[in-house]
Amino acid sequence: MSIRRFRNTLALTVLLAAAGNAGAQQLSEHQLVNTLGQVAEAASAIDVAMLVQEVASNPGKGIAGLPHWSQLATLPQFFVEINFENNSVAIEPGSYRTLGLIADALHHPLLLRYKFLVVGHTNATGDAKHNLKLSARRAEAIAEALSTTFSVAPNRLFAIGAGSEMPVDAANPKAADNRRVQLLNIGLVK
Repeated sequence: MSIRRFRNTLALTVLLAAAGNAGAQQLSEHQLVNTLGQVAEAASAIDVAMLVQEVASNPGKGIAGLPHWSQLATLPQFFVEINFENNSVAIEPGSYRTLGLIADALHHPLLLRYKFLVVGHTNATGDAKHNLKLSARRAEAIAEALSTTFSVAPNRLFAIGAGSEMPVDAANPKAADNRRVQLLNIGLVK
């Protein structure tokens, strides 16, 4: 699978790879398992409820510098591609191969005991509040597809939207690269 081929797309960002390794690359299940199996120290401090509260209080103001969101930004990451219909939460059929690859990794014995945060992002095209809702619905669509189609236990997946508040290309807020979803290992399932 390739990356950086965006057309009404949402990229899936998988966190915990080496810092600064963001960018186009081929992705394998082995790579996902090795990456997601590395639990960053900051992962245990991720408070999903606080992330929701912070982003809901700051539409259009940016969230990268907020206390809980800044923890996410410090984690290493890389990108893979998930495509959605324009302004929709319908995952395009061609992206199910990518979701299957991710699901295979989440079913790997090394990752079965961990829970994951799915964070949706949009570019700055459109209203900030709309983008926030759309990104949350897309993150929920991915979590639902992983749990219903690929049998990943729902109690291992937490979906949240960040809208256009935390672009990876801040100099070009409308750039397609800013449409993405992050998948973070946030520690052990209790």
